[in-house]
Amino acid sequence: MLTGTFCLLRKTQILSRSRPRIRYSSLAGSMDTIKSTIAENFGGVSHKLADAKHQFSLEETPDQSGKVAVVTGGSQGIGYGASFTLLQKNLAKLFVLSMSGETMDGAINDVKEKLGEETAKKITWLPCDLANWKAVAETSQKIRDQTDRLDILILNAGRGIMTYQLTEDTGVDLHMALNHMGHVVLTSHLLPVLKSTASNGNKVRISVQASNAHQGAPSDTKFASLDELNRDLGPNAQYGRSKLAGILYARYLARHLTPQNPGILVNATHPGFVETKMSVEDIHEPYPIAGAAMSTLMSPLKKDHWMGAVSTVYASTVVEESGLYICPPAIPEQGSDMARDEELGEQLMKLTREIVMEKTYSDSKEKGCPFEFY
Repeated sequence: MLTGTFCLLRKTQILSRSRPRIRYSSLAGSMDTIKSTIAENFGGVSHKLADAKHQFSLEETPDQSGKVAVVTGGSQGIGYGASFTLLQKNLAKLFVLSMSGETMDGAINDVKEKLGEETAKKITWLPCDLANWKAVAETSQKIRDQTDRLDILILNAGRGIMTYQLTEDTGVDLHMALNHMGHVVLTSHLLPVLKSTASNGNKVRISVQASNAHQGAPSDTKFASLDELNRDLGPNAQYGRSKLAGILYARYLARHLTPQNPGILVNATHPGFVETKMSVEDIHEPYPIAGAAMSTLMSPLKKDHWMGAVSTVYASTVVEESGLYICPPAIPEQGSDMARDEELGEQLMKLTREIVMEKTYSDSKEKGCPFEFY
């Protein structure tokens, strides 16, 4: 977010030295960029600043009758905003993957109160730690046992800006293991039902929750080895790299999965600066003092979880393209140079395959798992 602001200041300085006739036109363009940046990141009435062609609100979500969705982290925050909206628009069945039963109970009770008992019965909660890849594979099988179609897959759950930590069972950086690799394992195991749904003439949409924080990934990121992944980069870079992986993964699937299955669209999203558990509670873990500014002083600038869900819902119900990086409300952005680097994306997925295969061999490859990413 700050990076975008500095870029805008630099552009304004350059424009001030231009000839007047060019300056007015360029300044108008700069104003559009500023408006988009505000809309993409902040709360309040910010979305109204976006260009008319990039407007979208949750109220405009199309009817979802007959459709089935899976939402990771769908019991709170942005994930719950998306889950509730889909149910409100007549979704037939919703699978929510999350960790806390108490939080899930609260979400179900909220749905009962606002949408009714029958709508709440459409929810199936599957407790799952996405950093535990064996558990993810088992959970995906439970989903396939309970539905023969899957129209929407929202890969939303994640570890926020927190300190460096390795998973206990596989010894992999927790941000990458959960935010990226866990979702790759889930998606890969759900591919048969996703493809089947699309082959029957349905539009299938996969939405990967990324973030403009991907710009904070280290410039020397190569995804060359496990040793590289397991470096302690600091809270912001650790999180940013995992979000870079999200964009690269979405574009990887857009290059490989969509051409073979035109009915499957895959896109990444940025939610904005949102009031969630990550920005209110978790931020205090790496920054006990400075985190107070994030959780309290900056609260008036944040989007609520409904606004934070707008780009995700758009990507999951409306978009007709694949490989986009969508910022609120429905603004397609390019992302950083690394986010557009196809070779880096291919290397990321090569390393992902190697690590997951090695760490889960006895429970997967040895038992015939094909390790198909698309």
